[in-house]
Amino acid sequence: QVQLVESGGGLVQAGGSLRLSCAASGRTFSTYAMGWFRQAPGKEREWIAAITRTGGSTYYADSAKGRFTISRDNAKNTVYLQMNSLKPGDTAVYYCAAGPDISSIAPMRLITSWGQGTQVTVSS
Repeated sequence: QVQLVESGGGLVQAGGSLRLSCAASGRTFSTYAMGWFRQAPGKEREWIAAITRTGGSTYYADSAKGRFTISRDNAKNTVYLQMNSLKPGDTAVYYCAAGPDISSIAPMRLITSWGQGTQVTVSS
């Protein structure tokens, strides 16, 4: 199984930007579709973005569309989430996840691996 570690979270002012990274161990990174999720206290975990194995297609939840960009660099075994125009409502713990195919990501079905999460706090 692939091991995932998120980084790049922190405190940012509303309207600012932040780039999250998810580093994967092993040599099988390119065989997984990847996704980003977030969870605020007292809320359900929410899917926000997904990317296919080679990065050819990306998908976004309405809350992320137009502001967030998911990308991956298979040579570096890393997936990214570029977050722009951040709002206080974006405050949450952000998780990356790996799945066997793109259709498994958003429904959180058959997820192979989860990262431990990184905190993003957007101040007003």
